[in-house]
Amino acid sequence: MRNRVIAAATGVALAAMLVAAQSWADEDEIVVEDVEFTDAYMSDPGNIKQGHEIWLEQCQHCHGSKAYPGKAPKLKPRKYKPDFVFYRVTKGFKGMPPWKDVYSLEERMAVVSYVMSKEFSP
Repeated sequence: MRNRVIAAATGVALAAMLVAAQSWADEDEIVVEDVEFTDAYMSDPGNIKQGHEIWLEQCQHCHGSKAYPGKAPKLKPRKYKPDFVFYRVTKGFKGMPPWKDVYSLEERMAVVSYVMSKEFSP
């Protein structure tokens, strides 16, 4: 009888830990917004300008003024798709922090339009 009580208590404790762990994981998970990068958006001079301003303010500190040399890796935007760049800007990667809580959706999208533009030259 005693073993059954211990087993039941252990089962309840494990179930509670799993529920708690799942809720912590949900809170820590960063959801990347579903965005669409149309040709019109990507080529809009206002978006590119806004992205350039954010690049100068924040990104060039690590990536360098022309994306190289900096303490961060050289960017190769011609090999990237806009969604990939947006995901990395939003969620971060290795030593780069996530910028979701610093920059708005529109600002992060503008950074993508600048990095993917002809004005950006790594």
